Formats: sequence, structure tokens, C-alpha cells
Amino acid sequence: MAHDLLSKIRLRLDDLNRSERKVADVILGDPDAATGLSIAILAQHAGVSEPTVNRFCRNFDTKGYPDFKIKLAQSLAGGTPYVSQSVAHDDDTATYTNKIFGANIQALDEARRALDSKLIERMVDYLIQAKQISFFGLGASGPVAFDAQHKFFRFNLPVAAHDDVLMQRMVAAASRTGDVIVIISNTGRTRDLVDIALEARQNGATVLGLTSADSPLSRECTESLAVACAEDTDHYMPMTSRMIHLALIDVLATGVTLRRGPDFLPHLKKIKDSLKPTRFPLD
Repeated sequence: MAHDLLSKIRLRLDDLNRSERKVADVILGDPDAATGLSIAILAQHAGVSEPTVNRFCRNFDTKGYPDFKIKLAQSLAGGTPYVSQSVAHDDDTATYTNKIFGANIQALDEARRALDSKLIERMVDYLIQAKQISFFGLGASGPVAFDAQHKFFRFNLPVAAHDDVLMQRMVAAASRTGDVIVIISNTGRTRDLVDIALEARQNGATVLGLTSADSPLSRECTESLAVACAEDTDHYMPMTSRMIHLALIDVLATGVTLRRGPDFLPHLKKIKDSLKPTRFPLD
């Protein structure tokens, strides 16, 4: 309700301090453009710091800038419901193509800047010590789980991916100490996945989450890598959130590879070399 958030900002202008007022002026000046700005660019336009932008956003009952952008986008009645919040009904091919690429680039950059490198190190620690690894994802997160399987099987570990909730429940029930289960969920509010995370941990498994901060799923995980993404997947097709998850899988796989050290490279080369006979040579 789109106009509710904008109305709240207008009504509370006099209550804001000087710096927060500058943020409000930028947003009210062009709300549509504001939904496409990174926190760094918005802060630059307003002439304030990024913490000031976050403080402004929390004044309006949001958890921070990504959450604020979701509510602002919803409030503008923009986008095409169930398709993309970046795309309008009357966009031509060039316009919606540029918007989709631009939204992904921006989302990846915002997620990158919000990452906690120490947390990534801890998750790599769990993965490299695992006896076996399972990747779980439902819906749009299912392909991300299988992409993870495609990368992690190279590490001489038993690795599986499951996008069927019944199979996920059975794997969680059979899990034990030394097993690592990675659960991928943008919202972190899918009841089945929360139940599965709880059962797996009760059985001694380590549960790692790629999900939203402070979500029900994140609270049931051993460690949870919070995903900063302003995409509202309750109303739009998952796009940018899926790209962020794929990038995070690459980050974790790279961390495991580097931790294995140079002695592990011949094994990776052997796997790559096995594909040579399947391809036509380069001209």
C-alpha cells in the first residue's frame, strides 16, 4: 500500500533530523527511481552516510534498506505482478531486457557489500569437515541446490541435492553428526524447511542456511548466511534472489577449493580432462 509508506514519510518530515530529511527528500522526489538505487548511491544523492540511510529506514518499521525498498516498491503499484517488480506492462523488449540485467547487477552488488567474510569462513569450515553434504531447495531454489551438487561433487565427498520435500524429510531423519545440510530459501518462511532444519539438528547434523536474516529458517540453522535482497518473491517471480544464491554457492565452493590447497588441483584437472573427448576441438 503503496501510498501508505510515502504518506508516512511526508507526515513525519518535521520529526526527522536534518540528515534523515535529506534522505526523505531524495525518495519523495522520485520514488520510482529510489527503488532502483543501491544504499551507497542513495546516500551519495542525499549527501549522507549509509548508516544514516539505514537509520531512516528503521524509523518506518523496516529492518533496513533492503526491506524498505521492498515496501516502497509494493507501495508504488509498479512492476508487473507475478513477473518482476522492475518491469512495467508497457516496456518494450530493449527496456525490459536492460531492466532485468540492471536489477541483477545491482542486487548482486548490494548482496556482496552486505556479506560477512567471517561467517563465510565458518561455513567453509563446516563444509570442508563434512562427512557428507546435502543441498535442499524448493521451487526456484531447487535448481540452485542442483547447481551446488554439480560443483561440490568434485571435492571427493558424498554430495546430493533434493528438491522433493518428502525426500528432504527422510534425509533429515537419517542424518547424524558429521553430516552437513545446506538449505536454500529466499524467504526462510517455508514451514516444511523450518521443520526439516529442526529435525536435522536434533539428529546431530550441521544445518547451514542461505536465507533471509531473522527468518524462521535462519533461527533453526547452525549458521545462516543472510541474503540481502530487496526482491518480493511473494508477489513476483524469483529472479535476483536466485542469482544471489547461485553466486553464494560459487563463493562457498571456491572457499572449499582454496582450503584444499594446491595438492588438490590435479584431482580437479582430472575431472576437467575427462570432458575433452566429448567436445569438438576449438578452431
